[in-house]
Amino acid sequence: MYSTKMLFEKCKVTCFLVCKRAYRKPASNFLDQLRVYVRGGGGGQGQPKFGGKGGDGGCVYVEAVPNMTLQNLKRSNIKKRFIAGNGENSTKRMLQGQPGTDLTVRVPRGVCVTTDSGEVIGDLDVDGEKVVVANGGRGGCMATKWNGKKGEVRSVKLVLKLIADVGLVGFPNAGKSTFLKAVSRTDPKIAEYPFTTLRPQLGVVHYEDLRQISVADLPGLIEGAHMNRGMGHEFLRHIERTKLLLFMVDVHGFQLKESWPFRTAYETAVLLNKELELYKPELTGKPAILALNKIDKDGAEDRLQETLQSFNTDNYPGIPDDLIPELPIKFRDIVPISAAQGTGIQRLNDRIREVLDDELERQRVEMSSNKGIMMKL
Repeated sequence: MYSTKMLFEKCKVTCFLVCKRAYRKPASNFLDQLRVYVRGGGGGQGQPKFGGKGGDGGCVYVEAVPNMTLQNLKRSNIKKRFIAGNGENSTKRMLQGQPGTDLTVRVPRGVCVTTDSGEVIGDLDVDGEKVVVANGGRGGCMATKWNGKKGEVRSVKLVLKLIADVGLVGFPNAGKSTFLKAVSRTDPKIAEYPFTTLRPQLGVVHYEDLRQISVADLPGLIEGAHMNRGMGHEFLRHIERTKLLLFMVDVHGFQLKESWPFRTAYETAVLLNKELELYKPELTGKPAILALNKIDKDGAEDRLQETLQSFNTDNYPGIPDDLIPELPIKFRDIVPISAAQGTGIQRLNDRIREVLDDELERQRVEMSSNKGIMMKL
């Protein structure tokens, strides 16, 4: 028989364990890369006596669809094996064998399908776009000596690259998550230490006239990100499909840890430029705005004026030669803000919209001009 005290202690332990499980931090459901096995169906055997042809094997397709995630895909097929149907054999009653059933792997919009070696098979940027990843084998016929051929077999990578209007670029703890929370309805993790954002987060800026602009908050860069240091390529691939780069820089400068050099706000912006250039030079041609954050803190006005003065020079003061960009980004605007206090946020939102609209109009005029040239030819 348990004493009253023993029963009480047992209940306390049980309640503690139940509460601990109930409040356990949920695992992240975000998955931006998945490797899968695909195999096309084998071709059916031909019928040489009657000249019958075996059915072709089915193909495996990857298609972009709405309301889909790579996490859902993984859950629906734990083994990550996708195999199309085999073609049917030719018979004397049915000389033409039935083709195998195609298989479609449904993925979210923004997936880039590559081989293991990195060769791009297809980019799926629009819902409904699809690409063949494994062809079915040819049905048996005279050309194959009536033997059905095996389907294509390989592994492919499904790499998600976020599609957003604006991509936030910055070193850790620059205030990107605070900015996203200030301008959208998302609730990103915010703290006073580097690498607060470990997974990309999407927010939406809502304007009074119901216009919406999507903003991607991405893991912070560190020097050497182009060589995949830190979260390097996990970050950089997500900004490839954004329309506008928003550089978020602490006006007081940045230092990752004591063993790393301190960088002023100006040096930070130049280094971010260099990292993008070394990873993919085309990124430096995207429209960009620089936001100098944390102007609410002591000494911010002096740091702000020093930074603006540095941008007005042409010789990169204080920057080592090997860190000077060969393809300098020309910021459309430099906007001082305090994401925590809300200072300058409205002006920054307005400039984001103006730059995006200007870029859209530029592209429209360019397409119209190219169309006119093609018609003359």
